[in-house]
Amino acid sequence: MGLEHHKKPLLSRKQFFKRQLMYTGFSLIILGGSIGIGVAGYHYTGNLPWLDSFLNASMILTGMGPVDKMNTTAGKLFASFYALFSGISFLSFIAVLATPVYHRFLHKLHLDIGENCEDN
Repeated sequence: MGLEHHKKPLLSRKQFFKRQLMYTGFSLIILGGSIGIGVAGYHYTGNLPWLDSFLNASMILTGMGPVDKMNTTAGKLFASFYALFSGISFLSFIAVLATPVYHRFLHKLHLDIGENCEDN
């Protein structure tokens, strides 16, 4: 379900909420996949327990910073690359989540401007 063209009418609230739900689901897939990569990486390369791996992955993904020190070379390399990946991943999560709201705002603004231009 793509986004409607600016010349099309604004979606009904029911259709908009359906679209928002779909985008929310996709953004949660991005978030879940990113957390999963981090948890597995910290567990297998950093030799951390599962819960500590989840904590580290969550903290890095949200930009808070690491909790546990990595003692292995593989763990340090993973933590470095995961931090770089996390910045892009979290921004992607937010962008996908906000797309329908942002699009609706711009679409409504465009419709309002178009109505004012036609009056003149």
